[in-house]
Amino acid sequence: MKFKTLKRFVFCAGIFVGLMSCNSETKGTEQSPNIVIILADDLGYGDPQIYNVDSKIPTPNIDKLARGGMRFTDAHTPSSVCTPTRYGLLTGRYAWRTPLKRSVLWAWDKPLIEKNRLTLPKLLKSKQYHTACIGKWHLGWRWPSNTDDGFVNDTIKIGDYGLKGRNDLWKKMDFSKALAGGPLEAGFDYYFGDDVPNFAPYTFFENNKLIQIPDRLKPADMFGTPGPMAEGWELDKVMPTITEKAVDYIKEQSKTENPFFLYFALTAPHTPIAPASEFKGATEAGSYGDFVYQVDYTVGQVVEALKASGQLENTLVIFTSDNGSPQRDGTNMAGVAGSVKKYGHDPSKPWKGMKADILEGGHRVPFVASWPKKIKENSINNQVVCLTDIIATVASLVEIPYDEKNAMEDSYDISSLFMGSDAPVRTDIVHHAINGTFAIRKGAWKLILGKGPGGFSRSLNLPEFPVKTEGQLYNLSNDPSETDNVYAEYPEKVRELTELLNQYKINGSSNQIEI
Repeated sequence: MKFKTLKRFVFCAGIFVGLMSCNSETKGTEQSPNIVIILADDLGYGDPQIYNVDSKIPTPNIDKLARGGMRFTDAHTPSSVCTPTRYGLLTGRYAWRTPLKRSVLWAWDKPLIEKNRLTLPKLLKSKQYHTACIGKWHLGWRWPSNTDDGFVNDTIKIGDYGLKGRNDLWKKMDFSKALAGGPLEAGFDYYFGDDVPNFAPYTFFENNKLIQIPDRLKPADMFGTPGPMAEGWELDKVMPTITEKAVDYIKEQSKTENPFFLYFALTAPHTPIAPASEFKGATEAGSYGDFVYQVDYTVGQVVEALKASGQLENTLVIFTSDNGSPQRDGTNMAGVAGSVKKYGHDPSKPWKGMKADILEGGHRVPFVASWPKKIKENSINNQVVCLTDIIATVASLVEIPYDEKNAMEDSYDISSLFMGSDAPVRTDIVHHAINGTFAIRKGAWKLILGKGPGGFSRSLNLPEFPVKTEGQLYNLSNDPSETDNVYAEYPEKVRELTELLNQYKINGSSNQIEI
């Protein structure tokens, strides 16, 4: 079989370790921009006003960032839920290639990122970047045992959501010991966050330790899974705390000679929908809208920190989301899926569906790239891109070679788009829903290998689902709302796209194209 490979910097995988001795570029050079990725949690395509003029939520900072750089209109997450998207962003590989075939990691699960896998922070450290992850991790840890030197969850199978006794696993753990398998093992020099805001333990983490040892159980009426909590834990303090840490990190790293990479993974507007007091009532979209408004404020704080420290001009800032919005109104810090629409606000507009779905609203997200020194302001790009593309793009921008056959298997270098090219980089993309439903899109054609929406829209009992055909085929150029299923009318297109998806599954990569 012949393959046409994308334009890459290629090297033999065995010499990756040798890259660690590469000469570093100083902060002021064009070759070494600082890199800040702000990943919102459950923010919909239609939440920012720059993407939806009918949004009920003021987003002046996101809008300003977009006007100062490039706004993508056809950007997608590799999954319609968060854990697999985070895996894909950091590795350039679809998570359905791992043992996680559906849904997300659950409380106390072991790490999803393989120990020896190349990641974005590992890549950047070869250029002497300082790397930090602040905020939500949700990619698993190894939790130390209170009876021996082992780890309690090593033998737990990923994806075992019916595991008996899962909520009591913490009783076998020693929270005073160092954890393993988290952000540091994935290549980050520093981590601060709360792992997952709706999972125990309810406390902050720093590097591989818990800052405050949990000493009580979470109250039954507090949002989240049952389990241990540290004294004084307050859900509405999480976002302000991680924002302060991110700002402080930028200030400190700006004093050093080497460039830095900050992966700032927000916990909002995901449940628990807990806006800080100063944001309550600030929008016309209930608590959900207020939490999105707090996200916007946070973006402004990060940009202001870069500007105040003199780093904004040579910093690539990417703002995006891990999947679409579940559209909850914030009732009891949650609400039923779709309930925020009662305010006249549609977080997915103009797309159909929501978080977890295989429909566009599940995985089409805002994606803004700003780099004043390089990216033309107020530009719009309509090419299809995926969050898995970030790692190959960064590697190209900072001139780091890599082996495309053994790493970043689903990542495309879209740096040419950042620089203003209109030439398509991707010809196709694979989508994945919470229940494991696949879709593949090539050009305007989107094939869904399932009869339903695949995610949270199932609870809405939409009259058009389940479809009468074995799958769904839509032409997004003339049917962007995915209402006209032409699966039966175009069997040759169904075969073509099915074969392409199967090829990507068998080959183990999607960035090599058969000719």
